[in-house]
Order: sequence, then structure tokens, then C-alpha cells
Amino acid sequence: MSGPVAFFFKRQWLVYTAAILLRFALLVYGRWQDSNSPVKYTDIDYLVFTDAARYVSVGRSPYDRATYRYTPLLAWLLYPTTWGGPWFEFGKCLFAFGDILTGFLIARFLTEQAGFSKDRALKYASIWLLNPMVANISTRGSSEGLVVAMVVPILLQALRGRIWICGFLLGVAVHVKIYPFIYAAAVFWWLGPKSRDSVKTNQSNFSKISWPETARELVNKQRQSLVISSALAFTLLNGVMFNAYGMPFIKHTYLYHFTRLDHRHNFSVYNTVLHLNSAYPSQASDLRVESLAFIPQLLLAVVAIPLVCAKKDLAGSMLAQTFAFVTFNKVCTSQYFLWYMVFLPFYLPYSSFMRRPKLGVSALVLWILGQAAWLQQGYELEFLGHSTFLPGLWVASAGFYLINCWILGVIVADVAARAS
Repeated sequence: MSGPVAFFFKRQWLVYTAAILLRFALLVYGRWQDSNSPVKYTDIDYLVFTDAARYVSVGRSPYDRATYRYTPLLAWLLYPTTWGGPWFEFGKCLFAFGDILTGFLIARFLTEQAGFSKDRALKYASIWLLNPMVANISTRGSSEGLVVAMVVPILLQALRGRIWICGFLLGVAVHVKIYPFIYAAAVFWWLGPKSRDSVKTNQSNFSKISWPETARELVNKQRQSLVISSALAFTLLNGVMFNAYGMPFIKHTYLYHFTRLDHRHNFSVYNTVLHLNSAYPSQASDLRVESLAFIPQLLLAVVAIPLVCAKKDLAGSMLAQTFAFVTFNKVCTSQYFLWYMVFLPFYLPYSSFMRRPKLGVSALVLWILGQAAWLQQGYELEFLGHSTFLPGLWVASAGFYLINCWILGVIVADVAARAS
């Protein structure tokens, strides 16, 4: 490839400057929209974060702010927002920095682990760095950019063989946001024999191997290191937070998510059922969907996909796990899409979507149209006051769910077909 595009990607400073300018422009525009439009650019969650930071700044608990469901670390990190004036934007800048750091780590991974040239690595890293959806979400004040900045190093350190660091980062990431716990299964399984051939060899010699030797192989030193380091980091952080804030920390940071009934801005196929349960709690069944929804989600994301994919390609497995976790989650907002989008640069180079452009374009168009259909129904509900829960919103949710299931099937098939 020659011309302006090749020139652009051969100069790293141009790519990163463009990524920074994109986010800066959105921050400036966001301030203007917040001041001049009834529809605010700043995410409501950011107001929750900054309110919690104000409580912390005067020696109170962040959980004194209703609907704060996050680690106190987030409120502490946003302490500068309490200084007033332009410092209110500090958190958005921090989250945008997380985006840029993540893009840098993606490019580093592709050159170090995949053997890409720097310009080719930057092209794929730009799927994240120059993605307007990614930049929009972080500059609106969503903390997902900071979360994924902790997830990519987990993958990178695992592939470098630095399992203690990998486990420590995993423990910290799970403390900050629960969902990265699914990666423990993939990394744990990946740390065993690296190919099915070796597994078959072990099985053929099973009669020659004693049970103690089998147990040692199952729980090898690397797997022990992963478990111990992640457990230590997670336990230490939770111990400090529990000592500072007591049961409200446990209740709001962890327990709340098992019974949450959020149905606003929720793309999930469970959306309508959650709305009905929240509207008519006395008529809800004892077998509540907000508790049962975890079963298929975890069977796929924590058991089936790691067993099939982790030894083939750890990054691909983490993508498939995350895609399944988000698709089958009872709450699914646009911020959650960033959880799996960060893995696309690792998967797309060998994917069916790139080998067969028509398939890739079809998947992208359907994914966008699925969201557009839901957003149209959501707009009528929230802004026009029309009751669109049935059939409109439910049909849109089901359609988007089926589209994502199809895409997930392609991803799993691609990863499972890779040579170990």
C-alpha cells in the first residue's frame, strides 16, 4: 500500500496524535453540548462518579451517593474533579488516556507476539485508537477505557510468561470491574499442555501415569502462581476497602450485580422481563431471571469457550469469552461493547471476516442495524413517551441478540480452527 494512508501509518506520532486530537475534539464538543443542549453529552455515570469523589473529599463514604456501584478506588482516582472549574473534566481525560494507553499496548502486542511490522500493527491498533465509538464513550465519562487498559496487560504478561504479574493484574482488574474474572479460566487452561496432541499423548499413556503425577500436571507451578497472585491482589484490595467502608462496599460493589433490574438503555434480550419484574415485583416468580441469567452466560464464557479455544489462541479465546459474556448478560449497554472490541485487533488478521470481506461487511452492517433498531424503539419510549416494550423493544432486543449469537459462532469457529 502506498500513498497518504501508508505515509500515515508509517509514522507512529501521526497515529497517536490523531487519536489524541479526536478525543480532545470530543471533550471540547462535549462541554459545548452540555452548556447548550437539553440532551447532555456527559454520561450520567460520570456525575455519579464525581459526586462520590466529593463525598470522599469530605471524609464520607462514596456509597452515600445513591447508585454508586463501583470500587472506592474510582472515587479516589477522581478526587481532582472536586477542585472545581476545568478539573471537572479530569476523569474524562483520565479515561481517554486509558484508551490511548490501551492502543499502545495493542500495537506492542502485535509487533512483539504476532510479529507484525510497526505500520501493520498500527493499522490494526487503529481499530481501537481511531474508533469514534471508543473515543465517544470515554470522553462522555465512562470508565471502561480505564478497565480495558488493565485487561490487555493481563494477556500480554501471560504470553510473556510473567504469570505472577499476570495474576496480580487479574486480581486488580476483577476488583475494579467484576467481568475480567472470566479470563482466569482461559489463562488457567492455557497454562497447561499447549496442544491437543500433547493431551492425546498423555491420555494414551494414562495407564503409565500415577494419580499424583496427574494432579501435579493439572495444578502445575504456573497455574499455582496464577491462582495465588490473583487471589492475593483481589483479597488485599477488598480487605482494605472493607476495612474502610464495611458492608456497603460488599453490597454495592458486588452483591448488587446479582439482582440488578436495570432495563433502561439495556440492549439485552432480558430487557422486557427485567422491566416487568421491576414494575410488578409482587407478581414475579420465585425463579427470578436476574439470578438465572448467569447460568447460560457462565457456562459459555467460563467453561465451554476456554476449553475449546484457550489452547488454540489465548487472545481469541478472551475475545470469544467477552463477546459471549456481553451477549448473554442480563444488562447490556453500549459501554460493554468496548470490553470485546479491544480484542478485535488480535483476532481480525486471521478471521473469516477479513478473509471473506462480504461476510465481514454483512456482520458489521447487521450489528449496527441491530443497535439502530433498538435505539429507535428506545427513543420513542424515553423521549416521545410511547410504550414500545411489546412488541417493538422486545423484537429489537431479540434481533440484536440473534445477530450477536451468529457473530459469536463465527468467532468461536475461527479460533477453534487455529493451529495450537
